[in-house]
Amino acid sequence: MSVFNRSDEAGITRGERAVLALPDDGSAKNLRSAEARLDEAAGLAEAIGIDVVDRRAFRLRAARPATLFGKGQAEAIAEMVEENEAGLLIVDAALSPVQQKSLEDVTKAKVIDRTGLILEIFGERAATAEGRLQVELAHLDYQAGRLVRSWTHLERQRGGFGFLGGPGETQIEADRRLIRDRMAKIRRELEQVKRTRGLHRDRRQRAPWPVIALVGYTNAGKSTLFNRMTRATVMAEDLLFATLDPTLREIRLPGFDKAILSDTVGFVSDLPTELVAAFRATLEEVVAADLILHVRDLAHPDSDAQAADVEAVLETLGLAGQNAPPRLEVWNKIDALEPAAREAMLNEVARREDVVAISALTGEGLDRLRDAISERLQAGSEVHRLTLPVTDGERLAWLHSRGEVLDQQVSDDVMQVAVRLSPDNWARFQAL
Repeated sequence: MSVFNRSDEAGITRGERAVLALPDDGSAKNLRSAEARLDEAAGLAEAIGIDVVDRRAFRLRAARPATLFGKGQAEAIAEMVEENEAGLLIVDAALSPVQQKSLEDVTKAKVIDRTGLILEIFGERAATAEGRLQVELAHLDYQAGRLVRSWTHLERQRGGFGFLGGPGETQIEADRRLIRDRMAKIRRELEQVKRTRGLHRDRRQRAPWPVIALVGYTNAGKSTLFNRMTRATVMAEDLLFATLDPTLREIRLPGFDKAILSDTVGFVSDLPTELVAAFRATLEEVVAADLILHVRDLAHPDSDAQAADVEAVLETLGLAGQNAPPRLEVWNKIDALEPAAREAMLNEVARREDVVAISALTGEGLDRLRDAISERLQAGSEVHRLTLPVTDGERLAWLHSRGEVLDQQVSDDVMQVAVRLSPDNWARFQAL
């Protein structure tokens, strides 16, 4: 699915030459340098085969309503486009429809903003029917605001109905209505997906297996870790947004018969609100998890800023309060650190109980990670003494797989069982 899917304009093609412009307002809230932000935006473009031939940050004193950039800056961008014979301008910011159209007029090139670029990536990567629906919903939400642009085919007017005719319905109104209708249909389909996923979660809640969800910045190494722990073959490349659709596999953990590990879509700074909303059904796997593993790329120079962006998205999902699942930070890619940085990082990890250092690539630290996951899942466990019929082998097996059976005595037709269970598992056992 392409943001540029109109009949009067060619779509983005692999190998297309592009220039990248970053509006830099010097805001202290942005923890990244302009160069780091340019690097990330170029990486997003390269993820769908766009050839970024030139890039530049422009310091903004104030955003211009018409073009975002100042007049001289917009002309300088046009010169970059012309000198590099680029057919595409990427602006690493959210553009209003008017700003997008004005920049196209100035540069004589197609213009795509950060939201449109991420939508392009998601549209290319979505592999399942659910993923494609979520991307289409986000795309339509984005496109609905673009219909105010002055395209000639949107200015035509359809004939009215009735004896006297009337002004009729303009093409732009018809397009908006079609978009609204399609969005409503997709939301209904996604609601059905949500209900189905909820039923699956309910069954998992009754089953004796905890669920651990991986979250993190895109390209932090979640899928590599997922493959290491599950022996799966989920796509894991040095590529932004290599994973879009959630994947669940079982893993073995100390003290548990088995557990479920969920790999989820990577986050990114300024993740479009349309995508957060569209992917909420998928991200509910994170909301319902027993434990969240926040995977961080410690070798990345902007690791702290990336962690802050992930926290912001988790807060949007309601996962920052007291009722959120417990969380464990996984500091990944320690194999890529210089010796001095590695030693300082390991000293920091030794002082903290909420962090485990690993290399998903080499497998270093994974045994300690499994132990830490088990400890977290069993935190707050209490010993319960139960009396069960000797014929109740199913619930006894549940206790053995989900808890730690400390003592088991058989007398006549009953069993006396002493078992250590977490509060969540005790609640689940009572619901059996």
